[in-house]
Amino acid sequence: MPRNAEVIRQWTLLQEIASARGAGLTIDQLASRGGVTTRTIRRDLQALEEAGFPLYDRRGDDGRTRWALNGQAFRGVAAGLTLSELCALYFSRAVVNALSPAPFRRDLERALDKLASALPPHMRRFLDDLPRVVASKPDPRRKGDGPAQDAAVSRLLEAMLHCRQASITYRSQSSGRTKLYLLHPYRLAHAQGGLYLLAYVPEYGAIRTFALERIGGVALLEERFKPQEALPDEAFPHSLGVHSGTPEPVEVEFEAAAADYVASRQWHPSQQVEPIGGGRVRVALEVCVDPPLQRWILGFGPLARVVAPARLVEAIARQLEEALARYPQRRGPDRSSP
Repeated sequence: MPRNAEVIRQWTLLQEIASARGAGLTIDQLASRGGVTTRTIRRDLQALEEAGFPLYDRRGDDGRTRWALNGQAFRGVAAGLTLSELCALYFSRAVVNALSPAPFRRDLERALDKLASALPPHMRRFLDDLPRVVASKPDPRRKGDGPAQDAAVSRLLEAMLHCRQASITYRSQSSGRTKLYLLHPYRLAHAQGGLYLLAYVPEYGAIRTFALERIGGVALLEERFKPQEALPDEAFPHSLGVHSGTPEPVEVEFEAAAADYVASRQWHPSQQVEPIGGGRVRVALEVCVDPPLQRWILGFGPLARVVAPARLVEAIARQLEEALARYPQRRGPDRSSP
């Protein structure tokens, strides 16, 4: 049997016993829940004991032997985390590291190492196998990770926590120019492999979004600010990507070849999927019409057709025409030969 399947089975077995708390579970119950033989359960229990997990067996009032986990053995470990919680954190480190932005990823790795130090060596070796059975492919990371970005993050966090005004130098992607901004930092948001600063800009009287890798420097000012408006709990709630704007109804039809893939995912909380015959589906969204939405539609090529709004139909058609113009003219079929 593959090692991955064995590790997952033993992890599940440990969770079953932990969830039963002091009551414990019999070997027959564990075998039934795991869909394996009692002989396999006995081997798994032995492996977990050898790894250092504080398992013990006791005889119940009915005369049957039950297996339980000694929660007292790890009481107070790692700021009061239970053994199950500590193992879950250790198990998830590969996924969490993949999703975390660089400045926090290094701190997170150090924190997880400290938590892991509370585990006995045999238990750590067992848990080291767990991340191998779950993999995560992160979004492409933005350039600019390093000490300079770490320093910018630290200053911005200080500004947010203490409502201090800040000034930043920022290189605009659209104009290519560098400008000095006075702003009130509100939030750092992680999306699509990068960090973004959401800040109120008094010059514009509005909240603006700044990509962290394009911030050249951050200076904290002594002046304080009072937040002008509350941000929604979710970052960029009306966009399929990184954008702020007013949502509006959008309808896109997908051909049968893409229908299952589209319908099986939640692209946005507002989406409604409706079959329209021939295996096709129509997706209705309430989102802002922005570049991330256009890139999403264009990514399906000929399998997607925008129905509404009209200006989005025109924008997609124009981009498809411009893309086609970049390729040599294709010759039609040669009808001269028999």
